[in-house]
Amino acid sequence: MDEPMLRVWMQNSVPPTTYYDVRPGRWIAEPSWPSTNIQPLQYSLAPARLVPAQAQIPESPLTIQSPLSVGLFAGKWCSYAAGPDLAHDQREEDGGALVFDSAPLQEPIEILGAPVVELDLMANKPIAMVAARLSDVAPDDKATRVTYGLLNLTHRNSSEKPEHLEPTQRYRVRIQLNDVAQVFPRGHRLRVALSTSYWPLAWPPPEPVRLSIFTGSSTLTLPTRQPQESDDDLSPFGEPEGAPPLGKTLVEPEHHNWKVTRDLAKDESTLEVVNDKGTYRLDEIDLEVQNKTTEWYTYQADNFESVRGETLCIRRFRRKDWSVKTVTRTVLTSTANHFHILADLDAYEGDKRVYCQSWDKTIPRDYV
Repeated sequence: MDEPMLRVWMQNSVPPTTYYDVRPGRWIAEPSWPSTNIQPLQYSLAPARLVPAQAQIPESPLTIQSPLSVGLFAGKWCSYAAGPDLAHDQREEDGGALVFDSAPLQEPIEILGAPVVELDLMANKPIAMVAARLSDVAPDDKATRVTYGLLNLTHRNSSEKPEHLEPTQRYRVRIQLNDVAQVFPRGHRLRVALSTSYWPLAWPPPEPVRLSIFTGSSTLTLPTRQPQESDDDLSPFGEPEGAPPLGKTLVEPEHHNWKVTRDLAKDESTLEVVNDKGTYRLDEIDLEVQNKTTEWYTYQADNFESVRGETLCIRRFRRKDWSVKTVTRTVLTSTANHFHILADLDAYEGDKRVYCQSWDKTIPRDYV
């Protein structure tokens, strides 16, 4: 009870990659949350720039209609911390987005909490989404995604009572990005990138959408925090505690990978995600365990009805001449008006299939 209410790992700036052995930083603490140590720092969105909010920015519409490729390098919704599942260099993603950069920072900025992007916008379709990403851009132009947020624009006022967009109407929307503690060093730039798709982290709208973002009145607000003297007085954590690990013998090694394939002849792109935890034997009970999942996310050209997500999961237990296994396959596709789910479950004892079941479901696309 003598510890601070909130202790957080403040991340240092790192180059972009899909996995890290170590995330450098330092522990900080707050006696209460929300904290009086957090001060808002606001930028206005200008054409291609982030400028201090007090600057006078002419209001003008900037348009964006993102390709479905934006999001292929976004990583996992929630990282497994088991392989290359973090967001990669954001420059390829930024090619299909509206991008706003600050000037090189004259002093470091530290943020703690949830950045917020507020947009004045119009959409040319009744159903639309917007993805907002905040990146740390190094002097060599490599862009590391720090945090992001998504908003289904039909939920702009309420998720309980979604509303279609009127193509000629202007809206004010608020996108709260994920909470983060992050250092932006001197000489680096802040970058906000806006896109109308973020596949496969989010299922895209029923059809391509063009958004108009109005400069001047659209803003980014950062929850900045100055380093505190009390951060240096934090008591260290004790040694981690846990149950002793089970005795295991590796039978087949783990394999984790993310692979993007682009077939230029068919204009088709596929993201393949392999989360193979290998096969190992629990020595005490002489039981082999296998756990493998493969996912595929595919789309073709700019065809929003071609989007397809598929998973294949294998689970197996084996001891001497006895074995059981389940194999499940699930496919999700959509049309302009419906989602379609096809799923199969097969259960085996040895080589004999002892149970099978299939599902074929159609779900209306209501405001999605």
